[in-house]
Amino acid sequence: MYCEVYLLDAPYHIDRPFDYSSAFPVRRGDLVRVPFGRANRLRLGVVVGVKETSTGEGIKPVHMVLDPSLSLDEEQLGLCLFLKEHTLSTFGEAVRCILPPGAITEGVSVKYKKTCTLTLSREAAATLLTQTGRAGVRSEGQRAVIRYLLDIGTADMELVRALPGVTPAHVAALRDKGIIRIEEYESIRNPYAEYARVRDTSEIVLSPAQLRAYDTIHALYKENAPRAALLYGVTGSGKTKVIMRAIDEVIADGKTVIMLVPEISLTPQTVNIFCRRYGERVAVIHSSLSRGERLDAWRRIRRGDVDLVIGTRSAIFAPLKDLGMIVIDEEHEHTYKSESDPKYHARDVAAYRSGRSGALMLLASATPSLESFYKASSGTYTLVPLRERYGGVSLPEAVIVDMREELRLGNTSPISDRLYKELSSVYERENQAILFLNRRGYSSEINCKACGEVISCPRCSVSLTYHAGADGGRMLCHLCGYSERTPRRCPSCGNEKLSFIGFGTQKLEGELSRFLPDMTVMRMDADTTGAKLSYDRMLEDFREGRADILLGTQMVAKGHDFPRVTLVGVALADTSLFVSDFRAAERTFSLLTQVIGRAGRAASGGIAVIQTYSPKNEVIRLACLQDYDKFYEGEIAIRRELSYPPFCDIVTLTLTSEDERALAREAEHLSGAVIGRLEGELSRLPFVVYGPHEAGIYKLNDKYRMKMILKCKLTAATRRLLHELLCEFSSVRDVTLTVDQNPLTS
Repeated sequence: MYCEVYLLDAPYHIDRPFDYSSAFPVRRGDLVRVPFGRANRLRLGVVVGVKETSTGEGIKPVHMVLDPSLSLDEEQLGLCLFLKEHTLSTFGEAVRCILPPGAITEGVSVKYKKTCTLTLSREAAATLLTQTGRAGVRSEGQRAVIRYLLDIGTADMELVRALPGVTPAHVAALRDKGIIRIEEYESIRNPYAEYARVRDTSEIVLSPAQLRAYDTIHALYKENAPRAALLYGVTGSGKTKVIMRAIDEVIADGKTVIMLVPEISLTPQTVNIFCRRYGERVAVIHSSLSRGERLDAWRRIRRGDVDLVIGTRSAIFAPLKDLGMIVIDEEHEHTYKSESDPKYHARDVAAYRSGRSGALMLLASATPSLESFYKASSGTYTLVPLRERYGGVSLPEAVIVDMREELRLGNTSPISDRLYKELSSVYERENQAILFLNRRGYSSEINCKACGEVISCPRCSVSLTYHAGADGGRMLCHLCGYSERTPRRCPSCGNEKLSFIGFGTQKLEGELSRFLPDMTVMRMDADTTGAKLSYDRMLEDFREGRADILLGTQMVAKGHDFPRVTLVGVALADTSLFVSDFRAAERTFSLLTQVIGRAGRAASGGIAVIQTYSPKNEVIRLACLQDYDKFYEGEIAIRRELSYPPFCDIVTLTLTSEDERALAREAEHLSGAVIGRLEGELSRLPFVVYGPHEAGIYKLNDKYRMKMILKCKLTAATRRLLHELLCEFSSVRDVTLTVDQNPLTS
């Protein structure tokens, strides 16, 4: 028997199947260890074909087949090939994306968690503990084990070994004498198991508007064919209720569902809602879980113990059978696009899986991406609108505060007078507030008043951010993690006059504590949520009223439903607006709309205070009005005029090297290779080429970067061009070429 094997660690230019012989049965999808190269080093691979003959020479034998429970099925193999073709990744990168982290190491299957229990015969134990039976059990440690097991019958090994005076040798001796029996079984790690203890089986009551939306979704699902719908509803319109009603129908039909959320911070709220409804047949996948927990979730899904998978981007690869629906909540979020290989978008993978399974892909958002809304407007997706808040609750009043006027009046605080007054009112009424600032740390940068030097990261071309602390604080790079003590003098001229410029969540927290000492502030950002499940605990504490103000970065701005929140404050609405990215206006509008929508979701109503230095900006004004239709109308016209997505695709070619000279040389080489092909065999295709030029952040983690940007249509011919470039440059020493199709930033 012969088989075709893709190596998991093959470089791009040799990423193809290699023939091997096998003296034992192998199947498509099996993970194997095979010898490769002159040294016959054992490598991991995946079998993609089995045949009776081979025309190759010097065929080497398969060394071993790994754990069959990790073998890829036909859908997963197809998904690997899809990722390889459409994202230009290697097959091995796709496999490692589909299998849970840690499932395989260098040729060895991961060890599952084992739990041991001890059991003994009560009659035999009682006899052994009598005076006449002391000769059988002389050790006090052994007798302690027997007495303990007499009380409870069976116990976990860890509890028994924790008894005073008991050692593993005592347990082993009792086992060897036949007095106790030790049983070992696999233990499933599920940190969300407790969420399913309280069940909610109540009927979901929909408003007339929600019912119309559900009927449309239900009709699409019942077609049993690949379909896509966009559930477009204002914040607070009750999209989750409509989605749950649809999931009820799918699961009742014996099919399964994947539901994606964009942020880990949204997971606990979503999991709590759905576990209460669907019990233990829910699995959760996200990056904050341990490798063992993610592996166990994957195993539960694989063996059919799960009807619903909830998670962030990687959950799209959950190995569910009989897939009936894929839900992508807050579908506009940039977190659904992977920035590491394979550089996939979860929406594209969902479309592929829906196509293979005949499932419904349901996108949901109050501020859909322009690409999705364009498809819905043109009929590619079915548009399902929800234009009113559930229960007749009004949208919050939005107030724009001109921070330039605050400065003229002498207020240098990051909090305006209006926002202070509204926060005080929240406290008096025993309500809660959310404050959003998309900058962490204390100050954005430190510079010298004498020479103007800005203290920068030695490994990246960005300034260091000041984080306050008891020891004088530290300067941190938010890109590479570099850290150093805050200097007392300018490192360039030695002057002691240093300026701390800008502000972040840490400084804002201090301002709130100073001016509103009676209010409890909870800060949620990357500095306070490093511990496992810290998101869950903080959000639950805020929901239970243990804090008056939830202050944070983007993780507090999206998807949360806190009934007591009547005030939302945006400390600096301009942060994401004036950057060199064609998506800047879209992201700013979406973020402001989402955060404003966190206020007034109950009958008590709400208000949003938007602080900005650009109070007349049209994007900010439309976000305050929650007028997505008007924003879309203007933005899509600009995109059409300038040929930006959805009217074209954008591809970035990035060269990276530690050697600036080599980088410059290969950038010229890349430019010639691209232009030569576009003027030759691809001359009839529409292309616009920019660069090569320095990347926006030229130096990143001690590596220099240059980019070329292509405006084009992603076709088979375009991908063939990109494939040829990757093959050509993957063997170049000291310089790496990466390709990103429709990247997060241009």
